[in-house]
Amino acid sequence: MTSTTSPRQLPLDLGHEPGYSRDDLIVSSSNMAAVDIVDRWPEWIAPVVVLAGPTGSGKTHLAAIWKAEANALVVDPQRIGAAAGEAGPFLIDDIGDAPIDEAGLFHLINNVRQSGSSLLMTSRKWPANWPVTLPDLASRLKAATTVEIGEPDDILLSGVLYKLFADRQIAVEPSVIGFLVSHIERSLSTANRIVERLDRAALERKSKITRALAASLVTAIDEGQAAFDL
Repeated sequence: MTSTTSPRQLPLDLGHEPGYSRDDLIVSSSNMAAVDIVDRWPEWIAPVVVLAGPTGSGKTHLAAIWKAEANALVVDPQRIGAAAGEAGPFLIDDIGDAPIDEAGLFHLINNVRQSGSSLLMTSRKWPANWPVTLPDLASRLKAATTVEIGEPDDILLSGVLYKLFADRQIAVEPSVIGFLVSHIERSLSTANRIVERLDRAALERKSKITRALAASLVTAIDEGQAAFDL
């Protein structure tokens, strides 16, 4: 018996680079303190600043803005000693989960303090929870300015969803954004995954992204379906 079901058309993954400029940044109460300290550089009270927040909270975006403004050197958290002799400013993105080059970080912080330079670090954890055993380094980290980025509020999550769709050149109705804000996990990483899956689903269906499509996807995720069954 011949099947009359049409084969599913799988869209090509062409890649969608997010915008990390200052103009792309969305500011709300959840990230306002972090945005403020990035904007206040080089007039920092302390030369070492840590932005701490959950995955997808916008730390990398803020770090990219600061890197461009400060012309900062990006340093590998596991090879911090390789930056010895460099002038800075310095950026260490996503530190605190894996083992740290403790001696290298201790000397880098001392160098920054003595030279009047700056060091920005981003992490999913507060410095007190980093895997640090060197007492002198722990003391230096206590003196750093740590700014927390919270989970996104409605304003930030709405803005991020609009931006993620715009990065893919997709226009969506406000009802779609409103539904997603009310029903998805409150994290920017989840928002990114939802937008990616909605884009693929709409391409497969050759349709617009509607509230009904968004509801179907969210329901599938809530029911633990491994894939969004069209």
